[in-house]
Amino acid sequence: MSMMEQCRLIDLPKHHDPRGNLSVIEGGVHVPFDIKRVYYLYDVPGGSARAGHGHIELQQLFVAMSGSFDVIVDDGYQRKKFNLNRSYYGLYVPGMMWREVENFSSGGVCLVLASTLFDRKDYYHDYDEFVAAAHQHK
Repeated sequence: MSMMEQCRLIDLPKHHDPRGNLSVIEGGVHVPFDIKRVYYLYDVPGGSARAGHGHIELQQLFVAMSGSFDVIVDDGYQRKKFNLNRSYYGLYVPGMMWREVENFSSGGVCLVLASTLFDRKDYYHDYDEFVAAAHQHK
């Protein structure tokens, strides 16, 4: 299975209740990794983009907690865009993928669950360098 084929939307459990809905995400159960870090993006100005980098090992799950945004994934061969706009769907992104997050709606909040702690050595900030590494990785 190619890296791009591993990128997929995950339907998260949704528990209906008259008092409000509840969704649960458990590492190793609903996502294929143990969760080591959680962060979120918010108050992103219109027209701004976030991410714009690749990772070697890091796996992530992106969830639109509020509003919507697009996640663009790139394996060095092809690009694919996912629109996230429901809090009960998550986009799984494996390692060796370039990712960009853009087109935030007003009030959009992007929750990210990560498989590793922050490590500068895991990042590619130069797209051409990432593509060269992705072609060697295959």
